[in-house]
Amino acid sequence: MKNLFFVALIVMGFTSIKAQDKYFTKDASINFDATAKSSPETIAGKSTTGSSVIDGATGNMEFAVLIKSINFEKALMQEHFNENYLESSKFPKAMFKGKIDNLKDINFKKDGTYKANISGNLTIHGVTKPVKTTANFQVNGQRINATTDFSVVMKDYKVSIPSLVKDKVAKTATLQVEANYQQLKK
Repeated sequence: MKNLFFVALIVMGFTSIKAQDKYFTKDASINFDATAKSSPETIAGKSTTGSSVIDGATGNMEFAVLIKSINFEKALMQEHFNENYLESSKFPKAMFKGKIDNLKDINFKKDGTYKANISGNLTIHGVTKPVKTTANFQVNGQRINATTDFSVVMKDYKVSIPSLVKDKVAKTATLQVEANYQQLKK
């Protein structure tokens, strides 16, 4: 019985150690911009409800955002974005599952600025494609701020742009992400 109790204590200790290496956010901001260079109209939206988790021990990370949470300045633009382009009823969220490739260069426990090479799979509109990008991590105490931006070719994710608005909507959208992570506590 004492051995079982001892094993249970060890397992609980390892579980709490692992929880200390996980960081999360549920209010990451995502800026989506698909404004064509020749367009007088801005085609851009923003969400502040992205969720993400990073495992500091393995470098694994996940990120998700509900498509309907991306807000546009004009209601009609938001309606077209959700109904015609990203079909958010059929494909309600965008997701990224990947890894920090150079984890050995990043210390989430030490204040500083770190550049991360990230690779993984991005799913938008039901289509999953591999992506590589860089992110900047700013560690300050127990808070971690992460920023990245990258481009997405709309047709790669089977997002079609009607010929009626092809001069207003860019074929490549820019995504800017900012996340403020906190340590996951159990």
